Amino acid sequence: MQNLNGKTVLITGGTGSFGNELLQLIKDSEVAEVRVFSRDELKQEHMRVRMKNSRVKFHIGDIRDRQSVDQAMEGVDLVFHAAALKQVPSCEFFPMQAVMTNVVGSHNVIESAIAHRVGSVVCLSTDKAVFPVNAMGMTKGLMEKVATAAARRLGEGSSTVVSTVRYGNVMYSRGSVIPLFVEQIKQGRPLTVTDPNMTRFLLSLRSAIDLVLFAFEHARQGDIFVRKAPASTVADLAQAVKNLFGADVPVEIIGTRHAEKLFETLATSGELVNAEDMGDYLRLVMDDRDLNYAKYFTEGEPEEALIDDYTSHNTERLTVAQVEDLLRSLPAFEQDLLAYHSGPR
Repeated sequence: MQNLNGKTVLITGGTGSFGNELLQLIKDSEVAEVRVFSRDELKQEHMRVRMKNSRVKFHIGDIRDRQSVDQAMEGVDLVFHAAALKQVPSCEFFPMQAVMTNVVGSHNVIESAIAHRVGSVVCLSTDKAVFPVNAMGMTKGLMEKVATAAARRLGEGSSTVVSTVRYGNVMYSRGSVIPLFVEQIKQGRPLTVTDPNMTRFLLSLRSAIDLVLFAFEHARQGDIFVRKAPASTVADLAQAVKNLFGADVPVEIIGTRHAEKLFETLATSGELVNAEDMGDYLRLVMDDRDLNYAKYFTEGEPEEALIDDYTSHNTERLTVAQVEDLLRSLPAFEQDLLAYHSGPR
């Protein structure tokens, strides 16, 4: 957090789960100013009333509108780009909206940051951007390509460093499955599971924040940072929630939603060939070759053939008991759990 001392920080999509958690961490630091940029004035008002912090400034705007981004970018030292359309089904039905926000909007943020000589831009991506099968993942994958292209153009000597972080499901974030399970239990309804064998990486919101702060501290031009994470089947996750709540509701299999995958991938074998293992994190190095491919020609079998993709199927698999421990480490989940057991039912 000391790296933020005296800095002006802009959080796009700052009223979301990520922005709220990051704001809680940095509001008590020595940061000079935090700018929350989003198009949701009601959520901004709620944050303003709750925070009561004069160093937190609120900017109404949309990343699709370059002018509003430019206005918020003046004098900024660091950008955390979290604004996005993230719901898989809604992006499937409205793919052009996903393109406008996740691709065009991200391009606006990155180019505005470069124009204003911002020191570092960290873009938030997702495991769904790797081998994407849905519009959300495809547009997030394109966002990564936009960030990488900008970084390649800028080079190492630039005053602006553009990097990306990629992580899996953030537990108990808005719109995720765990809050849905909790609400279904409260209402005495069955837990709706798409495919019990489906696996997903599990990451706490705080771990996602740590990843972004790690990228800010260590990023080189064009880096993609991956947070290593365990995984669970959806069936085990549902059972863990049921166990903790002491709920006897059934589990209902409803089938996969539009464009869902059986497992997710955080890094491909090709990316892992030149990756740097940094303990809890992987640094995926930018491919900085130019268009003259002939000079890079080499003979022999590619090393990536010997490396597996890093997926939720081959990472550490949590038991039900381990998932329970992870859930209980989430403050919001623990709060709901205590309220459920202490209240009338």
